[in-house]
Order: sequence, then C-alpha cells, then structure tokens
Amino acid sequence: MNDRPAGAAAPSIEEDTLLGLIDRLAALIDETGLSELEIEAGDTVVAVRSASAIIVAPDAPSAPALPGAGAAAAGPGGAATTSIKAPLTGIWYGAPTPGSAPYVTVDAEIGAGQVVGLIEAMKLFNEIKSDTGGRVTRVLVESGQLVKARQPLIEVEPL
Repeated sequence: MNDRPAGAAAPSIEEDTLLGLIDRLAALIDETGLSELEIEAGDTVVAVRSASAIIVAPDAPSAPALPGAGAAAAGPGGAATTSIKAPLTGIWYGAPTPGSAPYVTVDAEIGAGQVVGLIEAMKLFNEIKSDTGGRVTRVLVESGQLVKARQPLIEVEPL
C-alpha cells in the first residue's frame, strides 16, 4: 500500500500513529459537521478542515460530485467505472515533478500496478498504484490538493 521511491525511509511508529490520528480526526469532522479542528502538541500542529471549509480559488475548477465509496458509477457514455482511492491522507501529486507530464491522463489506458500519482505524507512521497486496469475516464483531484484516505482519485472504465 505504501510503496516508496527508492531510498525513501519507512515511516516511523510515531509517523504511522500521527497519520492514523489524522484519519480519525477527519472522520470526526465528517461525523460532527465541524468545519475545522486544530490540535497543538509541543512543536506539532495538526489542522484538519472539512471540504466545505477549504476556499477554492475563483479560477480553479470545481470539485466534481464523487460516487459513494466502493460503488461502481456510470461514467461518460453510461459505461460502469471504478475508482482508484487514496490509501492514506496527504497531498496528491499527479506528476513526478512540477512541470513534468502527469502519470495518467483522461482516455489513457492503464494497467493494474501502474503508478498513477504520489501522495506526500510526513515528508515522504508514496507511489499510488492502480489496483485495476482500464481506460481513465476522469481525474478527480488536482495536484497539490489534500486528499483523505479512501477518497476517490481517478475513475477507470475496465476494459
């Protein structure tokens, strides 16, 4: 699940604990309807915001409606699609470096196990691989966007 680039260190127990805490705080935000929660412990500050609390720049595309978790949705043209979901909470990057070509684009064919993006968490970049093969119908998140664990990232129409 957390495939790392060569030479990247495995997360420490403290980092795993913090990532687990962030996921639980995100679930708490969803359950309670809070818009923001900030926790400070020593030099560490963790702020978790609901999607409604994040301000989108006027020229940024609006977020598309996402299908329910685990459900197949009808993609463009009515074909059933599945989604590749974030395995952890962090910042999504659709390309290996700024200005380089994205890992995947709409209408591209991908194979199971193919890298589709990176999620940065605790200063570590984790390769995100497709668990299915098919044709990409939509990329649901922008590079640099915070994503939560289990959030759909890319829709794929199986071939």
